[in-house]
Amino acid sequence: MTADAFYLPLGENEFAATAATRGPWSPDSQHAGPPAALLGRAVERRAGAREGFRVVRMTFEILRPVPLGEVSVAVREAETGRNVERVEAELRTAEGKLAMRAHALRIRVGDAEALGGLPSIESPLAVAGPERSAVQTFPLPWDEGYHTAMEMRFAHGSATEPGPAAAWFRMRLPLVAGEETAGLCRVLIAADSGNGISGTLDFRRHTYVNPDLTVHLRRPPVGEWVGLDAHTSVDQAGIGLADAVLLDEKAVIGRSAQSLFITAR
Repeated sequence: MTADAFYLPLGENEFAATAATRGPWSPDSQHAGPPAALLGRAVERRAGAREGFRVVRMTFEILRPVPLGEVSVAVREAETGRNVERVEAELRTAEGKLAMRAHALRIRVGDAEALGGLPSIESPLAVAGPERSAVQTFPLPWDEGYHTAMEMRFAHGSATEPGPAAAWFRMRLPLVAGEETAGLCRVLIAADSGNGISGTLDFRRHTYVNPDLTVHLRRPPVGEWVGLDAHTSVDQAGIGLADAVLLDEKAVIGRSAQSLFITAR
């Protein structure tokens, strides 16, 4: 049966991951994008969250592969100031093992009139938009997963050839069944794909997984599409960095970075 969402709610903080979350490295593990988005959702929807603050940075530590199955999330305020606050969130497996940890930085949104009409500087797109990009998908051996739950279009580069690439991502499914997916979550579910679209190594000969992800956002995305203009560099010691400019159809909205651990298959 084809999944209708990435996650099914089981309770206030418990979820069942569907086959739509399946990642590229194992049929039994999730792509890190969906759980990152689930943690972003927890940060934005937590009880007692102050109005008028916006997430400007999220950093994720991926401590172990997140298995398909039931997961739980927890969130707490770590530090609170007048204009800035830091929020922590974590995702655990059904066995209670900590799989991912997130740190979110939220900044108070200013009053445009009080600021005297700051100029809005939009960096124009340096790549073709989604309507002029080529539809592609990752050639994985399983029929259902992240690669089928996300629509992907490449402005340049390729899903099958190594090297820098720019690709657009659009969710075919809601993050959580029965809910509208927020803009932050749409960015987070795509941002973890920077290394996937711009890998410099042969996918069949090497594994290059990221134990972390950092996303900076100057504003939420407009529209359904999130773009990544990504480049990966590697060191002979088996450590790499994937760096991506984040886009919506109007302009640059932020940046993401992933550290990479590289091994031979």
